Amino acid sequence: MKIGIISDTHGCVDRFSLAYEKLFKDSDMIIHAGDVLYHGPRNPMLPDYNPAKLAEKINSLPMPIIIAKGNCDSEVDQLVLNTPIQAPYTYVVVNGLKIITTHGHHVMSDKEKDTMAAHLKADIFISGHVHINVLEKRGKTIFLNPGSPSLSKRTDKKQTAAILTDKEIEIIDIDSGEIIMSLKR
Repeated sequence: MKIGIISDTHGCVDRFSLAYEKLFKDSDMIIHAGDVLYHGPRNPMLPDYNPAKLAEKINSLPMPIIIAKGNCDSEVDQLVLNTPIQAPYTYVVVNGLKIITTHGHHVMSDKEKDTMAAHLKADIFISGHVHINVLEKRGKTIFLNPGSPSLSKRTDKKQTAAILTDKEIEIIDIDSGEIIMSLKR
């Protein structure tokens, strides 16, 4: 099993394509934690901002993509995406592993995330929104924020995505391929 995990692409087709080519090409599934197409009013317009082309890229993926609705995702975005944008969270079970994904703008604190994860009996709880990596185990649940491949808010500005396999989770700098964080499952 290999699942690509990404968030906060904000319409940047080149950055999504780079993550796909370097990390996700041989994945069984991709999970997107929201803010897919629109750059948002507080974010800078980036050179590769092209939400229509990103929608085409997502629609042409050979594997399924699961998308949780972010605060910048709208009903209009759903008109150009073939896969549903799910709100307020997605719930998938893969090889018996319960994976919850929410963008994170409605459940911001660790306490809120812990409560939701416990209620849904999540093995892995994925969120985005803050554009900063998280990879930690609290109780029985692994909490993951893959960061952003296009609008990083890390102090070093590394742009990241994550890979989930049967053995571990890795957060990877999509430019250099460097593993930023990893956790055995």
